Amino acid sequence: MSSFLSRAALAASSIAVLILSPMNPVLAAEVVDTHSYANSAEVRTTHLVIDLDVDFAKRRLKGVTELQFEKLKPDADRIVLDTRALDVRSAEASADGKAWAATKFVLGANDAVLGQSLTVSLPTGATRVRIVYSTKPEATGLQWLKPAQTAGKKQPFLFSQSEAIHARSWLPLQDSPAVRATYEASVKTPKGLRAVMSAEMSDQPDAAGRWTFKMPQPIPSYLIALAVGDIAFQSMGPRTGVYAEPATLKAAAYEFAETETTLAVCEKLFGPYRWGRYDLMVLPPSFPFGGMENPRLTFVTPTVITGDRLLVSLIAHELAHSWSGNLVTNATWEDFWLNEGFTEYLTYRLTEAQFGKARGDMERIIGVASLKTDFALAKSDEDRKLVRAFPAKDPDEVFSSIPYERGALFLVWLESKFGRETFDRFLRSWFDDHAFQSATTPQFIAYLNDKLLKAQPGKVSAAQIDAWISQPALPADTVYATSDALTKVDAGRDAWLAGTTTLDAIGAEKWSVQEWEHFFEGFPKTATAAQLKALDTRFKLTGSPNAIIASDWYKLAIDSSQAAALTPQIEAYLGHVGRMKLISPIYRALAATEAGKAQAKAIYKKVGSGYHPIAQQTVERILKGS
Repeated sequence: MSSFLSRAALAASSIAVLILSPMNPVLAAEVVDTHSYANSAEVRTTHLVIDLDVDFAKRRLKGVTELQFEKLKPDADRIVLDTRALDVRSAEASADGKAWAATKFVLGANDAVLGQSLTVSLPTGATRVRIVYSTKPEATGLQWLKPAQTAGKKQPFLFSQSEAIHARSWLPLQDSPAVRATYEASVKTPKGLRAVMSAEMSDQPDAAGRWTFKMPQPIPSYLIALAVGDIAFQSMGPRTGVYAEPATLKAAAYEFAETETTLAVCEKLFGPYRWGRYDLMVLPPSFPFGGMENPRLTFVTPTVITGDRLLVSLIAHELAHSWSGNLVTNATWEDFWLNEGFTEYLTYRLTEAQFGKARGDMERIIGVASLKTDFALAKSDEDRKLVRAFPAKDPDEVFSSIPYERGALFLVWLESKFGRETFDRFLRSWFDDHAFQSATTPQFIAYLNDKLLKAQPGKVSAAQIDAWISQPALPADTVYATSDALTKVDAGRDAWLAGTTTLDAIGAEKWSVQEWEHFFEGFPKTATAAQLKALDTRFKLTGSPNAIIASDWYKLAIDSSQAAALTPQIEAYLGHVGRMKLISPIYRALAATEAGKAQAKAIYKKVGSGYHPIAQQTVERILKGS
């Protein structure tokens, strides 16, 4: 049976068995990761020593990565690493880290998604290897920005994005979330530029211009992160602060000023924060995600800096990852919901605790709307499940809100069955008992059985759990939130469209961004030019400084076939924002008609080079209709 079939069998057939069996944790060494070449069941990386020089002129990182490892199979004579488009110069091995000798290495055949295996021979007694290499300009995990693409317009900028399997494009390593390692790093930057990483950081470079870092907790490869540019820092509390370009720093510090409070709320709900500091790094607009939960240093989009602190639920989400995702990590990308479903559930709980139940319920309803959209866009029932029967070839290709929102709904359902107090104790024990470990879905189901189902028999059945994990449809007893505020939004929108009330009477000038999202979500595609003009005149939606409202507005105009007059503004928006959640709906709406697709292709041809490689791949799939 192939590795794909082995993993599929584990995901699809073991759930009911585990429900009825004693807790039987899946050892990390037994995990089959179809997205990695690594022989981590034989030789497993435990520590990385990274030494890099940043060359903006050549758009490359050049240096050495040392991998220290343990042999799980004593007679193993090779270590297999993941690479993608790396120029590997040489490999050496050592028994003590002092005496090094050249050793044989072989690069395997190139795969468009997985890259190339790098097999390094291990002499007798070797405990570490080091690889001399450089990246290539097309590295998918790196984006090199020209000064014009930054806030300050004077200095270039570099940032990494390693999730899901992009770390291998700038580091030779065992690029699997099942493999956790500590790391230390040294990064030489051009004079006047600062390097930051997801680790403990030096405040100043050394005499040679090198910035040094140390990550003492073991993390998976996708959480190793680097940014280099004109970067300043401002403290926001004893354990929190924000890094950003100087032109952005003041606004960012204001927007995220409540981060320390959110951290304290997290600890009260989920247990101690175990990473030391929690800082934010605000990246240029081309960053393809809302946030990336790199430990100690969340990377965040500037599109949430609106001056009103209304979009800080994104920070709650990334901070919650310090428990679900970073502390306890999905062991494979088929288990992605263990990261994101848990984190979305924790985010709603944090929002409720910090801003009240009404705000939390609004966020949940908006999340369900996103889930319904992605259910409709899914190409098969496999894409609607929490765990696919067969892994996707490319984990990026099936990225959607489904593991986030369906996973969160599953946990809400469990909470409803066992009660919040009991379920909270279960969550905390899950984090405590699996801290700094990677876990699979069957391992979670076994733990759920041992800690909850056996303790309260009859409340939840194996068939019900299987329906949540392995079946495409949402169960009939899914627990949905309700919101009086969003009900009023629906009533106001519908009354105005019916001509029975005015825009002034619906109270939209006091709406939160969540209410605006809901307003647009329920808008029919039959809106007239007069209706859209009235909306725009009253609320100045075109060119809105709120990137989420602007995205929804432009999509509505396109869906309603009323976007011709807004073409310059839409093009300008798509040329400035690189966050996939905001640009993908616009490109998808344009691509719904042949004329719109031609327009989308023309816009992408102009602005696409400014997108991150991950965003480029996403937009190109939309334009190809795949």
